[in-house]
Amino acid sequence: MYITHIKLRNWRNFIDIETAIHECTWLLGPNASGKSNLLDVLRFMKDICKPQGGGLQKAIADRGGLQKLRCLHARRPPEVRIELTLADRIDDPNDVWKYHLAFMPEGKGAQRTLIKEEKVWHNEKILISRPDANDVKDKIRLSQTFMEQIQANAEFRELAEFFSNTTYLHLVPQLLKFSDAIGGKIMEDDPFGQGFLERIAKTPQRTRDSRLKKIESALAVAIPQFKQIRFVKDEVTGRPHLEALYSHHRPNAGWLREEHFSDGTLRLLGLFWSILDGSSLLLLEEPELSLNDAIVRELPAILIRMQRDKKRRRQLFISTHSEALLSNLGIDAKGVLILEPKAEGSNIRALNKEEQLAIESGFSVAEVVLPKTKPQDIEQLGLW
Repeated sequence: MYITHIKLRNWRNFIDIETAIHECTWLLGPNASGKSNLLDVLRFMKDICKPQGGGLQKAIADRGGLQKLRCLHARRPPEVRIELTLADRIDDPNDVWKYHLAFMPEGKGAQRTLIKEEKVWHNEKILISRPDANDVKDKIRLSQTFMEQIQANAEFRELAEFFSNTTYLHLVPQLLKFSDAIGGKIMEDDPFGQGFLERIAKTPQRTRDSRLKKIESALAVAIPQFKQIRFVKDEVTGRPHLEALYSHHRPNAGWLREEHFSDGTLRLLGLFWSILDGSSLLLLEEPELSLNDAIVRELPAILIRMQRDKKRRRQLFISTHSEALLSNLGIDAKGVLILEPKAEGSNIRALNKEEQLAIESGFSVAEVVLPKTKPQDIEQLGLW
């Protein structure tokens, strides 16, 4: 299943936006233009649909409450609205789902956040439409979506499962290298990779070995002197580890554990594993961090190759500022979205005809689009 269309109203810094979505969507824009906020819509849907500890109220509370979610520039109407269209394939008009959700403060009494509208369609047939008669009789029912309720979502449970399987990764190498010293509680869903090794350890051995073999082949191209990677468990503590073997001028040099890996190697490991681990949405923020520009330029091709043998490719949402990444001529211009800050909130748009023509003529996305995402008067920054 793939998301094909997104429409938002009063979500964070978006007053009212609407855009088509592709199999690989590139989000470009200056700082604070809303790239992370757009990705968070999909994380929000994941949080609603999580089988354990999820739901609308928790998803809102985890983001600081409705006042932090609702666009500061919004006036009327007062509700936050999310509308998503999905299909079995990006180009498949015959199996289409639509999900609409709107919620707002109750306005009196307990000041609860209540659902104003929840609707699900499948191939133009409406499956639910809320508020329904039971909601009118018992208003507290509107504090929960049907999407999060097993007893209510039987007809569209595959939607809930799709969203709940979304992966967000922004791996921070230091959290992985120094996890023993840092200690502490791992964040829910572990977006920063602190429990990355435990995730690998829970994967069935055959699947784990197959994935590591593919990753090993990619790392051998990207990392000088890299030869092999393997999964092991500490004989004393039982903790999982990754070990790498490098060609070295010292013939007796042994295997090195992850605390000795470079930051770039760890980020590549996290990126490659996430591409292979699952078939639902994969959200990537600035995958270029810690990587050499030569590797970054090849990432679009790597993302395709890593999924070449998968029965079901992951749909990717990628936010980036990287000139090296966007200089790759293999990027499909149809998947590029530009976020533009305005006096009141941000807009989102696809490439215009002039930009598309320039890319078709052989220019890269970096050459055509990145200059338009620079903050105005940025040259003045060096004078301060």
